[in-house]
Amino acid sequence: MTLTDFRFETDPDGIALATWDMPGRSMNVITEGVMDQLEQIVEQVASDPTIKGCVIATGKDNFSGGADLTMLQGLRDLYVGLAKEKGEQVAMQSFFDESRKLSLLYRKLETCGKPFAAAIHGVCLGGAFELALACQYRVVSDDASTRVGLPEIKVGLFPGGGGTQRVARLMQTGDALQMLFKGEQIRAPMAKGMGLIHAVAPQAEIVERAKAWIREGGSAVAPWDVPKFKAPSGKVYSPAGMMIWPPANAIYRRETHDNYPAAKAILASVYEGLQLPMDLALQVESRYFAHILRSTEAAAMIRTLFISMGELNKGARRPKDVPATDLRKVGVIGAGFMGAGVAYVTAQAGIEVVLVDQSVEAAEKGKAYAHTLITGQINKGRAKTADREALLGRIQATADYGALAECDLVIEAVFEDPRVKAEVIQKVEAVIRPDAIFASNTSTLPITGLAKASQRPAQFVGIHFFSPVEKMMLVEIIKGEATGDAALAAALDYVRLIKKTPIVVNDARGFFANRCVGAYILEGHKMLAEGVPPAMIESAGRQAGMPVGPLSLNDEVALDLVLKIAKATEAQVGQGAVDPAQKAILAEMVENQGRLGRKNRKGFYDYPEGAPKRLWPGLKELQPNRLDPDAVDFTELKQRLLVVQALEAARTVGEGVVTDPREADVGSILGFGFAPFTGGTLSYIDFMGAAAFVDLARSLEAKHGPRFHVPDNLAAMAERGGTFYAGAEKRAA
Repeated sequence: MTLTDFRFETDPDGIALATWDMPGRSMNVITEGVMDQLEQIVEQVASDPTIKGCVIATGKDNFSGGADLTMLQGLRDLYVGLAKEKGEQVAMQSFFDESRKLSLLYRKLETCGKPFAAAIHGVCLGGAFELALACQYRVVSDDASTRVGLPEIKVGLFPGGGGTQRVARLMQTGDALQMLFKGEQIRAPMAKGMGLIHAVAPQAEIVERAKAWIREGGSAVAPWDVPKFKAPSGKVYSPAGMMIWPPANAIYRRETHDNYPAAKAILASVYEGLQLPMDLALQVESRYFAHILRSTEAAAMIRTLFISMGELNKGARRPKDVPATDLRKVGVIGAGFMGAGVAYVTAQAGIEVVLVDQSVEAAEKGKAYAHTLITGQINKGRAKTADREALLGRIQATADYGALAECDLVIEAVFEDPRVKAEVIQKVEAVIRPDAIFASNTSTLPITGLAKASQRPAQFVGIHFFSPVEKMMLVEIIKGEATGDAALAAALDYVRLIKKTPIVVNDARGFFANRCVGAYILEGHKMLAEGVPPAMIESAGRQAGMPVGPLSLNDEVALDLVLKIAKATEAQVGQGAVDPAQKAILAEMVENQGRLGRKNRKGFYDYPEGAPKRLWPGLKELQPNRLDPDAVDFTELKQRLLVVQALEAARTVGEGVVTDPREADVGSILGFGFAPFTGGTLSYIDFMGAAAFVDLARSLEAKHGPRFHVPDNLAAMAERGGTFYAGAEKRAA
């Protein structure tokens, strides 16, 4: 055997141990080379009469994160090229054969006549967990870091290495579908309770436990290969089985609005596969997998949520010539909801925090928020009491600015008022070290303007968190006109330490995310003013792929905040900067009705105690016109809500606010939930085709006004048949 990614040895009992340990990588991943070597191992185990069975383990801190998705992306590219060269039929056959190699390999392992056991520590996800499922025995470590799961749905795919068929034969069908649809990472005790694994043991014992199973006569035959095997839920077409499928289809429609073909393929693959012997079932799965792998949705989601996000997380936008920042202590000014969240995620990353507010009591209240959050983690079994003590010990609550003297980075999270922020800047700069970095967590105010209050604008940068900080994964880093590379690098290093995803944007009012979010909310307001039934507006947003409708999102942001921003924008930019219909709706809701949003339980929705939220009945009284629902073009409503955001994203590119399409796409999905199946705001345009998108936008402009006007950069791109990503690649070259 020629092995570079595995170590292979056999003990005196004749039990082989294949240790997966890819050189030069922090994580094992499934590549073509790994597949070739694994096949060699299977053949060696099967053919050597002295080998009784084999244990597959990891030589790293984690078992494996699964397949290298760039390999799958390469398959799609190969198909496109082959179709042009040799025709669709040849390309399709080649694509199908290549896409099911992993499935066939795992089936070869499963049926080779020798027992295989997986000894799992750390994460074991996707194709790696499908490998474990093909092994006849699975033992996992009891370490808190250990997770198993099939998360493929989150990048527009579904398990294509036998996952849908094996899970559906291990669990009740409804539970299997739920697992496949959610794509969650499952802890060891739960995985055992679900029947996905056989045993849980201390990390030091898992290999020996796996060997013991083989030594004691572990079967080389998988349960579904035993004659007269019965699936846990019985036959698909039995009365009990048929109780599952109508609600499963309904749930699929409710949760996906038919935007995610991979989820639909899961339903079909499981339904059809459970009626067939395993080999035929795997072939059915492979056919659906090949179909999904070629889909636009998969291509878009893999590019944005795997490749681009991975590149940004690894520092794609970090200045290369700046040494790594040694961040040991971070100051946070303002212990309100936002500042307290920043303090929590910073302390959680092991960094000392100085939390400053106008009084010690206010600062302690912010620290108490961290106590609440970590206690919630303890109650869920995700942290220990000692973790809470350590975390709270890293947060110093104070009213004394002098405590910031040794901070490497200071982040202000005070009221959105330039005068208040200027006062804070001066107080901080009076005490911090000359080399310390100052960051403003402003959501709309231009960084260049705020930096005018600073004595060292080169060390001034924007770090814009999204609420709630502990849950939202995106951080916008804003470069002011004078922001230096050291400040930018420090901000990126900090975001990486707190395990969030950064995007870098140039300075402008609202930056990137809030401009797009603002366009979405505005469109909801415009529809309301037009007389569109509020329920249709909200449904259109969700069915378009957004997590919530625009009115619901406005409630979460707070109506009074949006009104305040509108008035501030009007005061600083001029009367034409704010849509009068929007201002009228907000003023009526806030000033006349006292409806501020979720925070006072009254907004576009009512939030009754102990009951689900519901649209406020009084909304219809705010509509001068009320359109007949049957007369409203629902498809157009969905288009409007996505197109208006994509146009704003295109404008930010034209204005130089966003310089990398990866950041617009990742930022739009992580920051405000822009229809993930599209791949993000710019991918939405690229995959539709710029010319088709421009035609759609212009038709909407003719009906609904200049907010759908196509910016010059997008119009020019459509004329030359370009894309945002191709343009970025040319500039990089």
